[in-house]
Amino acid sequence: MELTTGENDNMYMLTLAAHFLIVTLVLLEEHLHKPMYLFLANFSLVEVLYTTVTVPNMLDALLTRNKAISTSACLVQFYFFFAFGAAENCFLVVMGYDRYVAICRPLHYSTLMSKRMAVRLACGPWIVGFITAACPALWISTLTFCFPNEIDHFFCDYSPLLKLSCEDTSSGEFTFSVISWSLTLSCFFLILISYTFIILSVLKIPSVEGQNKAFNTCASHLTVVLIFNGTIIFMYIRPNSHVRFTLDKVVSIFYCVVTPVMNPMIYCLRNKEVKNALRKAVQRRVIV
Repeated sequence: MELTTGENDNMYMLTLAAHFLIVTLVLLEEHLHKPMYLFLANFSLVEVLYTTVTVPNMLDALLTRNKAISTSACLVQFYFFFAFGAAENCFLVVMGYDRYVAICRPLHYSTLMSKRMAVRLACGPWIVGFITAACPALWISTLTFCFPNEIDHFFCDYSPLLKLSCEDTSSGEFTFSVISWSLTLSCFFLILISYTFIILSVLKIPSVEGQNKAFNTCASHLTVVLIFNGTIIFMYIRPNSHVRFTLDKVVSIFYCVVTPVMNPMIYCLRNKEVKNALRKAVQRRVIV
């Protein structure tokens, strides 16, 4: 499976439009000024940046056939790609915690998720992402690369960069694996813990309607978690991830291009408040 240049371009533009729509709605609609939507807006913003790091350069290469990229630009691309990816993973944890507090401790929600705490939780993933990406990016910048410097990938990812090095990269690969495993699995298990408590609380709700309502508030988030973590685990923490696979490129296209388009649709289609806010915004625009 290979997307054409036009398809990639259309999906990228759709990604920008969908995510900026969510951010705009959260900023303008007062009833969306809640921690849940603050986190959703930040998640959308980080997805825009995560996609923008790789897709425009990839589209330019496909259109102009100029596939050259300087070493410094390649390292910068790798750093921000890793940083925004780590931040996105952490935002999924924060959003899972928000749902846990809302469902399992509703009476304490306003206290546990105060405005100050929500802002802190929104800043946390950005800080973790930028710090986490610094170590592997700095290490890669010290490597010597061999001729020909041709990256067997669509963008400057970790494993393709290491294949170009003339040095022994085993220690760096081990460090990167530890960072990847620690970040991805810790985030996944924190989300799993949140949803374990959520499921136990929902099962205690006497009415089926109440159970369905509670599950519906988490369904979109859980769907995004499964898609995102599935691709990340396959790419970065599976055994022998350094071995060349054509499938790796397909998965890379999926989480760089396809997933960012799907996520806002998943959230909007399953969230009544977002759909109502969008409907009101459209109606106001039509009336004006």
